Amino acid sequence: MLHGRRTWIFETPPVILATGTVVGPDEGAGPLAADFDLVHPDMEIQQPSWEKAERALLEQASDIAVSTAKLSKDKINFYVGGDLINQIISSTFAARTLGAPYLGVFGACSTSMESLALASLIVSSGAGEYALAGTSSHNCTAEKQFRYPTEYGSQKPPTAQYTVTGAGAAVIGKTGQGPKITSATLGKIVDLGIKDPFNMGAAMAPAAVDTIQGHLEETGRQPGYYDLIVTGDLAGVGHPIADEMLRRNGVPIEQTRFLDCGLMIYDVAKQKVQAGGSGCACSAAVTYGHLLKRIAKGELKRILVVATGALLSPLSYQQGETIPCIAHAVSIEA
Repeated sequence: MLHGRRTWIFETPPVILATGTVVGPDEGAGPLAADFDLVHPDMEIQQPSWEKAERALLEQASDIAVSTAKLSKDKINFYVGGDLINQIISSTFAARTLGAPYLGVFGACSTSMESLALASLIVSSGAGEYALAGTSSHNCTAEKQFRYPTEYGSQKPPTAQYTVTGAGAAVIGKTGQGPKITSATLGKIVDLGIKDPFNMGAAMAPAAVDTIQGHLEETGRQPGYYDLIVTGDLAGVGHPIADEMLRRNGVPIEQTRFLDCGLMIYDVAKQKVQAGGSGCACSAAVTYGHLLKRIAKGELKRILVVATGALLSPLSYQQGETIPCIAHAVSIEA
């Protein structure tokens, strides 16, 4: 099952039985709006705080995924999830509502594929029959925690990214109808010394390149094996950097379509989202909504989703630390 140092190839590939995607108004105004299960017209989502609104997003996405899989909540053996808020409280409180045994994980914006990889490992190994992978983010909670209070109205540079308000969840089972998760390559910390929290795309790009190269080397595949390789949220700054680095390193990335969820979820030219999307929900919503629907329609057969994460905190930034980054890759095949 272990190929090389960090790639799992699932001999019994688990199946994505169902997904749930819930987003906010900005995502609902983007080009992928029709592919989400639920679009909220406001950021509050009938909740008294933004933190409770984010929790509601994740609870709704989880409910949609479980009900679409035609399961009851007590059938979920394990819930694997995380988010951006301190102590991953959105996921913890959602797990309280779900009532399933819970594994809380934190990979910043890479959490979507980290949780999916671990849920797949649980099911493929026989440690559980059904597992739920989920994650969420909210623009206002992320801004309040990592940057400036939202009410402050701080002007951001063009390199900054816009945190996606949304949640995505997927039910993983041993057998059934749906695309299969065939492998996962776990990332390692890559830190090239960038300190600017308003330029996370540039900070995360080398981590994405490292994981993509590691996946291709350990699986013996070429980029052309996939119809699409998509990064999580490098957006307008980081994605071109990753493309250039791959080409310089001799990876024939031109064999496949190489896209980025942060550039797909918004119309960057028309919406005020700076360089593009970011946040835990960015790759989760695009993958569990748009990309899996394209697989279901037969437009895609094999995809590699490489979710990226900047593992900084307000404290580390204030102490002058650099930004350690990571990327986790999961291959999904029809």
